[in-house]
Amino acid sequence: MKSRAVQLFSKLNEQLNFQDLEIDDPIQRSESAINIIVNSIEKLKIIFEKEKNKSQEIEIDFFKNIKPKFTSKLIYYNAIFKIETKKPHGGERILKNI
Repeated sequence: MKSRAVQLFSKLNEQLNFQDLEIDDPIQRSESAINIIVNSIEKLKIIFEKEKNKSQEIEIDFFKNIKPKFTSKLIYYNAIFKIETKKPHGGERILKNI
């Protein structure tokens, strides 16, 4: 299970890096990143549920080490989205005055 989770995490990082290069608008970039991360978390949940021989150590490792890597990215991009959507519209002069 751990190797599949690591592969899923590296694929997630690749997709996020591609999105950072591809999309210039920070709001669209963060929306797209949130969608990608949510899909990855759902896949991670499926991987965890399919694991038949779950010991207590495996569950602890999953919830303590593996899952927080994914959710931290979701929290980060969600914060970026909130910051960018609350930013007032205008040029540099307006943004400097704030």
